[in-house]
Amino acid sequence: MLKKIIDWFNEPQAAPPTPEPEPKPKKPRKPRQPKPKPQPVELTDKQKATAAGEPYIAILKVDLDPNDINNGSFDLDWNDKFVLNLVKQGYKIRNDDTDADIVDRWFQTVCRNIALEVYEQEQADPDKRESELRIIQQRDLGDGYTEVS
Repeated sequence: MLKKIIDWFNEPQAAPPTPEPEPKPKKPRKPRQPKPKPQPVELTDKQKATAAGEPYIAILKVDLDPNDINNGSFDLDWNDKFVLNLVKQGYKIRNDDTDADIVDRWFQTVCRNIALEVYEQEQADPDKRESELRIIQQRDLGDGYTEVS
């Protein structure tokens, strides 16, 4: 027991120091990539109009025949609200009319109105009327009668 007390007061002899293990080399880290933020989806004009409940019509492409410029075609794009407005305006004639038939009927009316407006403007211009090939002749027959040819 005395030996235990003496050992207790005496410092224990230190064990020879054990060499510390060398630290493992750190693995190189990949550079951090920021998380990609989702890009806001840009809506087309048609999608914006449709979402707002507004009618939409656009000319996407015009094709002309290079050999005959009087022949060509238009490529149109529209939404359902536009067709619904055309139906309300009476452009749907038959029950089996497709959306393309209704829009085509409207587009023909627009083109016809443009052509008539140009024709009326030309007829109203006195300089262009005099150069017409059609000559109207009037002859007084007397007694208030006039011959027009």
